[in-house]
This record gives sequence, C-alpha cells and structure tokens, in this order.
Amino acid sequence: MFSFSTLMIHTKLIDNENENNILNCSENLYKGACVKIKNSNKTFQVIGINLGKRICWVREWPFACNSKKTFALEISQITLQIFCSNQSSE
Repeated sequence: MFSFSTLMIHTKLIDNENENNILNCSENLYKGACVKIKNSNKTFQVIGINLGKRICWVREWPFACNSKKTFALEISQITLQIFCSNQSSE
C-alpha cells in the first residue's frame, strides 16, 4: 500500500514527464508544420504558436483558398508531426 507522500511524489513525476513531452513537442513545432491531432484522421497545418499559453492555431491541410477555418488547439493535443504533401487526399 502506498503512503500519501509516496503517491504525491509519483504523481509529480508523471506530471513532470507529461510537461517535458509537451515542451519537447513545442520546441520542434513550427509555423507551417503539418500535424495529426487526437480524435481526428485528418492532417492539419500549424499557422500560429503561443508557447506561453501552450496553444497553437491550425487549419485543415490541404486547405481551400476560399476557406479561412482555423481553430486554437492545446499543443498537448498534437500526436504527430508529419511531412506536408502538396497532393490532395481525394
């Protein structure tokens, strides 16, 4: 059985590991990068980043010229950074 202090230390370690993963992802993230996000099979392009608030703005890739649909996303929701293909998935 874990004591309360052991549980708190273990929780802190998990929190620190998650924080380090977010920081590593954000250090490699750049405007123009294509990414995959949680709960979606689509590809998105990063169009802005705010590291202080740990958010970025993305749009679906490839995008239509007449569409300006962008949305803010927590950086922790990014699952994978990928190569941006110029070809449509259609």
